[in-house]
Amino acid sequence: MLTRFCKFLMRTSLLQVTVVCLLFVGVGCDKNPLRSAPTQLQTNSVSASAKPGADSPVVAAARAQIGVTTIYDPAYVGLAYPGGDVPEDRGVCMDVVIPAMRKGKAMDLQQLVHEDMRSAFDQYPKNWGLKKTDKNIDHRLVPDLRCYFERQGFAVEKTDGRQNFKPGDLVTCLVGNRPHIMILSDRVAAEGTPLIIHNIGSGTKEEDRLFQYELTGHYRLPVTNTPTVRAIR
Repeated sequence: MLTRFCKFLMRTSLLQVTVVCLLFVGVGCDKNPLRSAPTQLQTNSVSASAKPGADSPVVAAARAQIGVTTIYDPAYVGLAYPGGDVPEDRGVCMDVVIPAMRKGKAMDLQQLVHEDMRSAFDQYPKNWGLKKTDKNIDHRLVPDLRCYFERQGFAVEKTDGRQNFKPGDLVTCLVGNRPHIMILSDRVAAEGTPLIIHNIGSGTKEEDRLFQYELTGHYRLPVTNTPTVRAIR
């Protein structure tokens, strides 16, 4: 393993190595979800009172990835800009959210986050020591996306001490010490907990795992949006 890693370093620039490490740590999806995972819910174990369907275009777009996105792959990829996506058969947790938001809300998070970071780079996390923006990776890091959402006022506050969950909302959590992001489904488990759609290590899946990890953020994006950035200083 060490020999293979050394050969990898010899073939790869320092920047690429840094970004690959960020995708493992910054994006944070658990590569081995079966270590402590509960039983996965299949479609026939969803509560009969749930209302799956087209009420949430974001949910529909995320669900369409199930069976298509089957590989967890944190590789750094050069993307078209704007509107760039990794190959649809692979990616990490952010690569479920990005195309779902583009298709479901006409929001290009690649462009939105990149432009906001260019205008306010000092407001974004410095966890990885990067000195400038990178349109290939800025939007694929959960801490960057959380920062963008909070700057835009998309955070959802609790109502009477309770989470006000709606289909299509985004929820972030910690898997160990690594950040992860999930889309809330329009289906619920038998006890009423919303299912989530995410990629935590083996492709896009719809599961009952919302409260398995420590939640760190809850966000609701506008119904529609154009790829512009609200200037915040």
